[in-house]
Formats: sequence, structure tokens, C-alpha cells
Amino acid sequence: MKLRSLICVSAASIALLATTPALADAHTEAAPAAQTELPSGPEGPALWKVSDEDTTIYLFGTVHALSPDVMWYDAEIDAALASSDTVVTEIRMDPASQAELQQIGMQKSMFTDGTTLRSLLDEEQTAAYEGALTQLGIPAAAFDPLEPWMAGLTLSVLPLLQQGYDLESGVDKVILSKAGEAEQEALETAEFQLSIFDTLPQDDQVEFLMAAVEGMDEVGATLDSMVAEWLKGDADALAAIMNENMEDGDLAKALLYDRNANWAEWIDARLDSTPGTVFIAVGAGHLAGDLSVQDYLAQREIVVTRVQ
Repeated sequence: MKLRSLICVSAASIALLATTPALADAHTEAAPAAQTELPSGPEGPALWKVSDEDTTIYLFGTVHALSPDVMWYDAEIDAALASSDTVVTEIRMDPASQAELQQIGMQKSMFTDGTTLRSLLDEEQTAAYEGALTQLGIPAAAFDPLEPWMAGLTLSVLPLLQQGYDLESGVDKVILSKAGEAEQEALETAEFQLSIFDTLPQDDQVEFLMAAVEGMDEVGATLDSMVAEWLKGDADALAAIMNENMEDGDLAKALLYDRNANWAEWIDARLDSTPGTVFIAVGAGHLAGDLSVQDYLAQREIVVTRVQ
């Protein structure tokens, strides 16, 4: 069950992971990353828009964690953001919402009945799981109170932080920091996003965890490739890499396709209801490939124009 990229997983999951001790410690251990500049010419992270006679809505794909040295913010993005009355992200990311997220995360991600994570694993799974923790410098019992989905997400992200990716440099946070006085809205709640993982059957959660364990050594290279295509604005190439690493149809449906359809409905309703300019920033995986937000908008006969 692969679906581990920071371009694919929910913003709430990444925000919650930022509060865990293991990931907080990883920030101090991360190796310096080489500076990556935007390609020359018209290329850059992809930006789209839809509009009618009195409303313009920009669509921008983000990466929820990124090296601080990656240069991606350009004039086209700045102009679109500066013209926007409202900035919309997947979830609210103000301090009060982040505090609420931590509380919800503790409720959803930890066992309350005495179950331990390793008690759900067979002998072979336990050996592989404990080996992964040892490789990361984490005590074997550290994640015992966590449900498997949370441990799986953690083991997907922690290697990336140790390679120089940074949750605080996530594109969503940068966009919000540059939004000025624009009103801030969200497409979803953190509770909804975390529930996608929390309501997975236990066997599927264990499968998700073990996929993270088995793919731990390759997750950095995979995300590097995705970020390279994101920086070039090549949504088709980004989708191709995503599809290679997306093996679970049910989870992909819940995390990507159903939400894409819901967001297209939100955009359609916003065009009809409220004049103005809106800047929507969501994970880049939602704006790439088949059944993307753009595809669902096309089904509604809403024309999407590529700005950059």
C-alpha cells in the first residue's frame, strides 16, 4: 500500500507530524541541502486559473515540506497572490487551528485500550520495523502507543527531514506568510483529513506501515524526482511518478480523487456565489494526472487556463 509522498498526503497529516518529538529532533540533524534554483525561462511551478465575469480563482499545487534552499516563488505566483482577496488552503493553519490539530491528532493516532503497535505485527514484520527504527536512531518501543497509520506516516517523513526537507518550509506555509491581509479559508477540516487514515481497517494500516518501512531508503529519491518535475511545472511528468508509487486504489480514491471532486464542486459554487479573486493552494498531486481537480472541473464544463 504505497501513497507516501509529501505531494500526495494530506496537509493535516504533515502538520500533525511536525509536532511529534522524533520529527522535531530531525530538524537539528538534517544535512544541508544543495540550493536548487528555478529553471530559466517560462518554466516554474504550475499555476492555473478559472474565471467568469466577476470571479477569478487561481489553482496552485504545493509541496507540504521542502528544502529551505529551494527557490520556487516567482513573479507570476506573486502577482496572482497579490491580486487575491482570499487565500484557500486544504486546512486552516493559524496557531489556534494548529493547537486543535494536535489535540485531534492525539485522540485519533494513539491506542487507548492497551494495544501496542508491535503486538499487531508478525515476527518478520517486527524485525523489519525494528530495523527501520534502529536505522533512524529511534528506540524500538518509541512508537508502541501509535496506531499503525501514524507510525507509517512518521517513517515516511523522518528520512526526508534527515535529508534536508523541512516542514516549516512547506509551500503552503510560505504562501500564507505572503498573503498579507487576504482573508484565509480552508477546503476541509483537519479532523476530516486525519479520519481518512484513522478509519482505515487495521490490516490496511499495518500494510501501509510496512510499505513505509520497505520504501524508506527510496522515499527521498522519489520525492526529489517529484520536486524536480514540480519546479519545472511538468504536471504530466509529476503524475507519471505519482502513478508509479500509488499502489492502493482505495486509499488513492479517499486521499485524492474523492477530494478532487469535492474541491471542483467548491470551486463551481464559489464562481456562482462570491465575486472576487481567490488563490487556492493545495498539494500538487491534486492538480496532476487523471481525475485531477482540473478533470473534475472540465466535467462541469468549467474552462481551466494554464497561467504558468
